[in-house]
Formats: sequence, C-alpha cells, structure tokens
Amino acid sequence: SSPAEVASAVTGEGGAVFTMLHSGAAVREVYTGANGLLSACKPQTLLVDCSTVEPATAREMSSAAAAHGCDFLDAPVSGGAPGAASASLTFMVGSDSDAAFAAATPFFTQMGKPPVRCGSVGAGLAVKLANNLALSLQMLATAEAFSLGKAQGVDPHVLAQVMNVSTARCWSSDTYNPVPGILEGVPAAREYEGGFATSLMLKDLRLALDAAAAVGAPTPSAEHARRLYRLSAERGFASRDFGSIYAFLEAARGEPDSISVALAEAWAEEAATAAGESFDSGAFGEEVVAAVAETTAPATATTVKIGQDGKVVAPSA
Repeated sequence: SSPAEVASAVTGEGGAVFTMLHSGAAVREVYTGANGLLSACKPQTLLVDCSTVEPATAREMSSAAAAHGCDFLDAPVSGGAPGAASASLTFMVGSDSDAAFAAATPFFTQMGKPPVRCGSVGAGLAVKLANNLALSLQMLATAEAFSLGKAQGVDPHVLAQVMNVSTARCWSSDTYNPVPGILEGVPAAREYEGGFATSLMLKDLRLALDAAAAVGAPTPSAEHARRLYRLSAERGFASRDFGSIYAFLEAARGEPDSISVALAEAWAEEAATAAGESFDSGAFGEEVVAAVAETTAPATATTVKIGQDGKVVAPSA
C-alpha cells in the first residue's frame, strides 16, 4: 500500500497515523510526496512521526499538515528493541496543540510509558538528539571501562556488580551491557545482532552535531565519539548494535596507538574538508598531536610522526 492508501483508510477525527522512517528525506516523501499521506488524509486526522530526523523537518511537516486540517506531532522514542517488546518505550513529544497531545496520549500509552511533552513541534526531536548524544558517550565510556577491567584481569561480572550499584551506574551497563555473557536478551548476547545499529547511532550523532553547530553549542566529546563509532563501522560493525564498540576496542587490544593514529587521520581529513582542501591519506605524513594511551602516562599528549604508509614512525614526548 502507498501512504495515500493508508491515509484514506483512516476515519479522520479520532483516527491517527504513526510513522517511523530513517531520514528527513523519507519523512518528506511519505508525507508530502505524490502519493503521500497528506494527499489523501481526512481533516482532523492525527499524524504522529516517531522518526529521529532534523527538528526542522518536523516543523515543515507540521505546517504542511495544518494546511490540510490535520495535527502533526513529532514523537521520537527511546528504549530500543527491549522497550518496544515490553511496551515500555519513552515517547518525547513535540506538539503545538494541547488537544492534539491529549488525543495522541492513549496511543502512546499502549506502546510505552506516559509520554513526555517536550514543547512545541520539533522539541521532541531536540530532546531525542540530546539524549542520544549522551547515550553514545555513555556506551563508549562503559565499553572502555569493561575493556580496561578485562585487561587488568578483573572478572567482568564483578565489575558489572560494582558499577551497577555505584557512581558509574547507567543504562548502558545495568540494562544493555555491551560485554557478552553479562546479560541475557541483549544484543551482546547474540553477537550484537539486532538492537540499535552503529550506523544509526552515527546518523543520530550527525544530527545532534549539526544541531549543536547551528546553535553554537560546544560538543567536543560527541565529536570524538562520532569518529570512534565511524572507525568501528568501517571495521565491520556498521550493521551491528552500537554496543559492539566494546568488540571494536577489544580487537585493538595491544595496539592502542592504532586507534589514536586513525583518529588523528580522521581529524585531519575533517579539517581539510572543512577548509575546502583535498586530503590524501596515503600522503599524510605531517606531525599531528594525538592523545596516545600509555600505561605509564595515560593522560600525556604525545606527538606522533606518521609516515607515508600511515604507520607511526617515531613517537616522541
């Protein structure tokens, strides 16, 4: 069925259409395309988009829906596959109308917790992007902590037991732990299949960083995290759950400099692109400053000479 056929089957007042799509372009096509929802929806139909896209896309669709006599709400979700399976999702809702939010609430509570109204249209997406920015860092820090513990001979079950009741307690550890064998029913227990793909986390980080750039909000840690998830994706984990960042780190065990060098190259490439210059990774032989993890001085900045083949030539303090 086309979106138009779906919309034509909805009664209008009291009826609702929910969508969840992978990009802003897809949302625009489904709503305003030749056979989109708005080409056939009846007045007073409630239109709810649960996609994670640009807040500007939600505001654009809201204006288009209003021209057809319909209310539009952005309602991205949090909770992942476990939340969907247990009907415990969190809906972050942006709505310009009290009545529309009230009308949508019974639908939300069938699929999750009582919804949180974040503000006008677009606010739900703004909150979701902030949430996923934090989640990306939380998972990365959790993965690094467990990798460090394992390298020091600590049983990961013991580390989880302590972290989950201590100051490091977080969803990425106590509910969605990235270490195989800690929890059942999570992606780490099935070789990171299913769940929230690394490629989707990268998409959300891009959206969050674009939003941050638009309002001048500094997000240096998220920029660093995006490069790490990008490296993970390039090394085979793109379609695996984003918790596979733990497996990515474990694969680099014994060669921490390899990640630092790759990050330095990624930074240089981004800087060249931003300056409108070409970047030849094969000829990347300039000195760069990279944070290189060393067991004797983990916080020391090290100057790394990178040769024509991209390998470290001569680190020097």
